[in-house]
Amino acid sequence: MADIKAITDATFEEETKEGVVLTDFWAAWCGPCRMVAPVLEEIANERGDQLKIVKMDVDENQEVPSQFGIMSIPTLLVKKDGEVVDTIIGYRPKEELDEVINKYV
Repeated sequence: MADIKAITDATFEEETKEGVVLTDFWAAWCGPCRMVAPVLEEIANERGDQLKIVKMDVDENQEVPSQFGIMSIPTLLVKKDGEVVDTIIGYRPKEELDEVINKYV
């Protein structure tokens, strides 16, 4: 079972510099964020060997979301080998997330 690791402004670069990494920018009060969480858990369990999924609470960490111009949550940022390659804003069903991931793994 793959874990989804919580990261911070301080750990973002280190955690997302290698391979394919999907970062979930979220907040506890965000309804759509709560909807996407189980979808990401399912993807992590099925594809944890292909990509890493991390999450960042935007209420506790504001530097990185600001750096990437994140204005709406949930926002999913896909990085490959340290470079941002895709951004998904808002809730998306698992099939759509799989399509985006398939482009980079």
